[in-house]
This record gives sequence, structure tokens and C-alpha cells, in this order.
Amino acid sequence: MPETVLFAFIFAKIKGYKVSPVFKSWTIYPLIIFEVIYLIGQVAIFTGNYKFIGFMQSLKPFYLCSYLLLVFKYEIYISSIIGSGFVLLGGVLNDIAIKVNGGFMPAYPTLSYLTGYVKLDSFKVINDFHILADSQTKLKILTDFIDLGYSIISIGDACMRAFVFIVIYSSIKKIGTLELKEE
Repeated sequence: MPETVLFAFIFAKIKGYKVSPVFKSWTIYPLIIFEVIYLIGQVAIFTGNYKFIGFMQSLKPFYLCSYLLLVFKYEIYISSIIGSGFVLLGGVLNDIAIKVNGGFMPAYPTLSYLTGYVKLDSFKVINDFHILADSQTKLKILTDFIDLGYSIISIGDACMRAFVFIVIYSSIKKIGTLELKEE
């Protein structure tokens, strides 16, 4: 989700907020550590090392919970509830796609073939709940079809990323508001 974090920073900057104050608190650093781990995992996948995938999946709940540090530090409760609604919606959409496709999440790699993120035998080697989509795939709109070149996400995944965006943007906005009150 590094692009989501980066997008939140860019959007906050466009809206006129200073981004640097968020780095003055330790609460952002667990997120940065998780993002670095995620990037290492992506590099491992690009090099054909798929052993890291299970480890990355097991970290996902801790990663999402680490956003609570920002929520509590900056008291952005309403924003986090809205973001949590997106996580819930995303989870339901993904569960529906998996359920109707026999317990698997079909994926439509396109750009990822060109970047090398996905190779022809990737789905056989990885052996998780992702499968290569085909003509038998049901509810294609809910499957992993948004190919970023280094990840293939679904609408449900995009909803979950909305939580990340909302919490980071709201934290930066809150810090900006607090700084204005102090002046």
C-alpha cells in the first residue's frame, strides 16, 4: 500500500497542509516499518521468491491495527470509523468474490506480466487462494483485476486502501489544525 500512503501525503500537500509534522511523532514509524517490509516482500516476489508472501499475509492485521496509533494520538475517531466502514465493505466484497469462485480469488494479470511481477507459473508456485481468472470466473468485477504492475487488487482491496488514505490524510489535517491553533 505504499502508493496509498504516498497519495495521502501528496493530497494533503495539494490541500495546503504541511506533511513534515507527522514525522515528529513516533506514531507514524510503525507504519513506515510495515511499508518497508511490504516493499521488501514486493522485491522478493519480483525476484521469484514467494516464501515471503505467507509472512506478509500474517502481518496484515498488525499493519492495519498500527493505524490505531494515529487514530488515538490525533483523536480522529470519526474519520477512522468512516475508514473502518470501507475496510468492512472491502472485506465483504472480497469474501463474496471468493465464495462464488469456489474459495479462490481469481486474478487478471496484465501489466504485471510486463513488469515481471507475475510469471506464467506464478499461480502454481505460490499455491495460495489466488488463481488465474478464466472464462469460468464469476462476478469478475469483484475479483483482482486492477493491475498496478507490482500488485493486482480488487475493488474490495481498493476500499481497504481507502482506510489507509483517510487515516493518514486526517492525521496530517489534524496536525495542521493543531498548529494553527497554537499560533
